[in-house]
Amino acid sequence: MTRVLHLAGSPVDEFFCDLSRLYAADCLEAVADPERYEFSIAYVTPGGGWRFPAALDPGSIAAAPEIGPDEAVRTVRRLGIEVMVPQMFCRPGMTHYRALFDLLGVPYVGNPPDVMALGADKARARAVVAAGGVAVPRGEVVRPGATTTIAPPAVVKPVDTDNSVGVTLVRETGGYEVALKDAHLYGDRALVEEFVPLGREVRCGVVEHDGRLVGLPLEEYRMDAAGKPVRLADDKLARDAAGDLHLVAKDARSWIVDPADPVTGPVHAAALAAFEAMGCRDYGLFDFRIDPDGRPWFLEAGLYCSFARTSVVATMSAAAGIPVTDLFGAMVSRAVERGRARSR
Repeated sequence: MTRVLHLAGSPVDEFFCDLSRLYAADCLEAVADPERYEFSIAYVTPGGGWRFPAALDPGSIAAAPEIGPDEAVRTVRRLGIEVMVPQMFCRPGMTHYRALFDLLGVPYVGNPPDVMALGADKARARAVVAAGGVAVPRGEVVRPGATTTIAPPAVVKPVDTDNSVGVTLVRETGGYEVALKDAHLYGDRALVEEFVPLGREVRCGVVEHDGRLVGLPLEEYRMDAAGKPVRLADDKLARDAAGDLHLVAKDARSWIVDPADPVTGPVHAAALAAFEAMGCRDYGLFDFRIDPDGRPWFLEAGLYCSFARTSVVATMSAAAGIPVTDLFGAMVSRAVERGRARSR
């Protein structure tokens, strides 16, 4: 039996905590196998406290005593954790907390902190994949007080946010001032990219499976050149009447593309090139804009997989005939083997 720690929560704020719980709770249910795994949960709270709850419902989290990082490390060691599954989506969760487990010698599923940091920086990511031969729209990084030479239409977005936060489609030059000001609310760098005329917009997952890289069936998003030319924050996440976070993109706004669709081959080639250029391991997720001529253009990378049934990589894997339980098992086994190889 493998002792697995699911690392959830966020030291940043309640939004990231909610996002983490949304995915991690479903993962715990989806991949539970008491004969194969012994699951533990570590939950990081805003401010950096740690809890080790029995489950991820609010009551269980509140009932678990909050402890500091030193005691949390001792708890991880006492539990004899063999592999960690990262379920954190904030910047520290993607980088610092993964690095902590590297220091502890505990292997984990997914990409290391330097690759996560690269994927979270849209400007650096696009430069790296472009060097790897992947098409990217012309773009410029703009700091406060500066402007851009890119003629509209163009997309303005913060360099380091997720879920389309702060994204604006600028159709006329006069719109840059407000769009850049909005993007700079989230950091001192905004990315301005030429608008790729809408053909389609898809995501492509890549996983290491059976010793090789596999491009998964694409997920496509409902777009409209007039009414929905770009995806915005409200196309991805929302809160229901009770205030609970839920995924908007899993309704009729998205679907799995038939693998026989002619767009699949070019997108797979671009996604595999991006995966290798960024130095990914285990899995990666890449967004592409398909122009009217059928050419894919890299938009950004999302290098997570929560193994929740609603997560994109899990959905794509299921469509490829790889159930989430098999995907999770293969990733955990690979991480454990990495740990053993490092200790030899």
